[in-house]
Amino acid sequence: MPPLAVRPRLQRPGVPLALLAGLALAVAPAALPPRLQQAAPQLAGAQAQQKVLRISAIPDQNPEKLNRLYGLVADELSRQLKVPVKYVPVTDYTAAVSAFRTGDLDLVWFGGLTGVQARLQKPGARVLAQRDIDAAFTSVFIANTSAGLKPVRGVKGLAELKGKRFTFGSESSTSGRLMPQYYLSQAGVKLKDFAGGAPGFSGSHDATIALVQSGAYQAGAVNEQVWKSSLRSGKADRRKVSVIWRTPGYPDYHWIAQPNLDQRFGKGFTGKVQKAFVSLRRSNPQQAQILELFGAQQFVPAPVGQYSAIEKVGREIGKIR
Repeated sequence: MPPLAVRPRLQRPGVPLALLAGLALAVAPAALPPRLQQAAPQLAGAQAQQKVLRISAIPDQNPEKLNRLYGLVADELSRQLKVPVKYVPVTDYTAAVSAFRTGDLDLVWFGGLTGVQARLQKPGARVLAQRDIDAAFTSVFIANTSAGLKPVRGVKGLAELKGKRFTFGSESSTSGRLMPQYYLSQAGVKLKDFAGGAPGFSGSHDATIALVQSGAYQAGAVNEQVWKSSLRSGKADRRKVSVIWRTPGYPDYHWIAQPNLDQRFGKGFTGKVQKAFVSLRRSNPQQAQILELFGAQQFVPAPVGQYSAIEKVGREIGKIR
């Protein structure tokens, strides 16, 4: 409905403009013309819509699990923060960064690399929290058992991957691409050294596991947490796929908030969001579900300085310019 045009009336002689303005403010809603009364609920609805906290996450696993997890997160945040919270799924890692940059997402669960990219594109963005496992996160290199690849003791042993069909996860994944590529370079393995002259990019960790297990690729690199979860669920079969090397630890996933949350939701709101995460406990049934799906015991405040190493590696391999 287009804005209604209101014809201005001439001011009566001797009546100050300030008095007229005061009288206009005092007019009850019932005194509004019918068309303006009909428009009022729509205007109020638009204002309320602006107050919805929109959360999202990089799509590192299958959509079904993500919808379940972040649906629970949205419910818990809404309960604690007393505002509507909506989970907004994104198509890929790049879309998460782009939507955060444009302000279409308020709070996003990023990986190490995408988090650095998001903060560089949105000055003032706040790093809020990470899991207790994220300060020293690890990736694993996995191989199909028929590929003839043996477990290696040190990074130099990754040289045996030359000439093999190899896949990363998402192109912007910290644990599924960035850090594995860094360690491959330490072993003297370039991307052109893989079979076909380039690696594959599966798009997610569980997809990488499935592709290596099926034999479509002989080896790949994945987030160790997803690897362990796949073993527990039976999706990964040790008879068909196994770990050949585990990386040293590095900082990874974390929640990042828009710089304007306090302006939109009230003073101190950003701090309340952080508190909502670090206060999650396994003694609470709903919170326990969230922590279990995140593979964590708890969330802790995340020091932003730890991600400088991730930024350095990102620049080295051309993912940050």
